[in-house]
Parts: sequence; structure tokens; C-alpha cells
Amino acid sequence: MNMFTRSTVALLFCALTSLAIAEPQVIHLWEKGAPGFEDRRDEPELAKDYWVRNIHNPSITVFPAPKEKANGAAILIAPGGGHRELGFIPEGVEPAKFFNDLGVTCFVLKHRLPRETNSPYSLQIHPRQDAQRAMRTIRSHAAEWNVDTNRIGVCGFSAGGEVAALLVYSPTAGDTNSVDVIERMNCRVDFQISIYPGPLGVPAGDIPTDAPPAFFLVANDDHSHVGPVIAQLEKYRKAKRPVEVHLYARGGHGFNMGTRSKLSSIKGWPQRMADWLADNKILGPAASVANENRP
Repeated sequence: MNMFTRSTVALLFCALTSLAIAEPQVIHLWEKGAPGFEDRRDEPELAKDYWVRNIHNPSITVFPAPKEKANGAAILIAPGGGHRELGFIPEGVEPAKFFNDLGVTCFVLKHRLPRETNSPYSLQIHPRQDAQRAMRTIRSHAAEWNVDTNRIGVCGFSAGGEVAALLVYSPTAGDTNSVDVIERMNCRVDFQISIYPGPLGVPAGDIPTDAPPAFFLVANDDHSHVGPVIAQLEKYRKAKRPVEVHLYARGGHGFNMGTRSKLSSIKGWPQRMADWLADNKILGPAASVANENRP
């Protein structure tokens, strides 16, 4: 083997090693598979371009904040896709990278899809179950990931906003008698971010009096998704809970993190979210948003 060949092999080895190191950690939410569907846990997911389908073994993909920026805050991210698929790259990985730059550790959720063809799952049961289990898992490993248990939030896009709402507006207590340590943890959400959420995310009655601080964002020409934001705003105001809403004149639906939009306002929307996180002290290492903003 000549010097050029040895050098090429060495460079290739280093590149492959770097890729292996950079590969994010994937944690399946149940060791033996989702309850009642354990026999489907080994079915392969179907991924095409930026979409993922055929999810039968729910998981979270971990994106740790860089050590030099990490501030203890964490976010569970629920991508959209109409409950038929997940926009894992544009509404999962890309938001995670944005939050990482703010010092926030992220966990991108792959939940079961009730509207996928021939799906055996219920819209009201299984996404909620997966999101709750994901939050309990994050809380159970908070020390390992250097996460402040008073600053763990959820961020959902479109149908993912509905999943976030299922998590936020449901009972959060763990089962203290469970033999499963993770199930003993609570699945409380300390803050929520909902980007053009779908209508199924609006609770039928009043929101809890301890509902977490919320950030909602939608474009006015996204006709079927403006109503859910306004409805949740009204419920938050009635409950006298902290809430911020951004309603853009144009933008349509599914603009993700705004980078592909031609509109300056939409391109800049993530900065409004970053400002909200900072103003609410979620990014501060000594902050306790749960204690400061709850009655």
C-alpha cells in the first residue's frame, strides 16, 4: 500500500469515526415495545426524504446542547405530519439544532401514527401515551443529561402541536406503585411552544389553573389552524396564565423553521421564540419557570 493510499484510508477512517460519534442517541420508550403492540416493535420504520412513517416502536432521539452552551433547559419536540407521517427533519432535527444553539437539550419524539393507512392506533390514546412516556423518560434521566427538572418543555408543529396539547392538558401524576421506575415519574410540562397547531389540540373545557406558560404562533392565511391558536389564547386568558401569541399576516401552513420561506417575517419567527424563552428565564441556569409562573 503506497503512502497516498494509506493516507486516504486514514482520512476515510477518521471521517467514519466522526460520523459515528455525531450519530444521535435513540432511546425506545418501552424496552419490550409499546404496551399491547410488543409484537410490532421490530418492524422497520419507513424513511423517505425528510419524512418518517411506520412507527411501531416509539422513541426519542437525543440532541444534547453543546457543553459550552448548555444551560439546563430541555424540550421534547413533536414534529407534524397529519398523524400520517412525521416531518422528522424540518420539524424535528432542524428545531433541535436551533434550540441546541440556545443551550437547550432536545428530544425529538417519534410517536405512533393513528391516521397512517391501516393504522391500529387511536388518535386520542396512543400519541398521548407516547408523549407522556417520553416526558417521564426525560425526567427519569434528567441528571444524566444535566437537565433542570423545572425547565422541561414541549414544542409541537401542526399535528405535533396537537400531541403537545394532549401532553399539556392531561393529568401528569406518575403511578407511585408501578414496578416500572419510569412510570413513577410525573410527566409535567413546564412550558409549551405550539407552532400552527391543529384543531384537535384545543381542550373541550377550561385549561388547568396551573397550565404552563405558552407560546403560540401561526399565519393568518393558515385558515384551519388560526382557530386553535385563538381558542387556546382565550382559555389561557380566562385562566390568567402566561401566554404569548404571534399572528403573522401571511405564511401559510408548514413553514417549519422559516428558512425556506420568501417572507422576511416568517424567516425571522424563530427569533421571537428565542426572545420569549429568554424573557421567561427559561434559558437562565438559575431559572425556575415552573415555580415563578405557577400559582
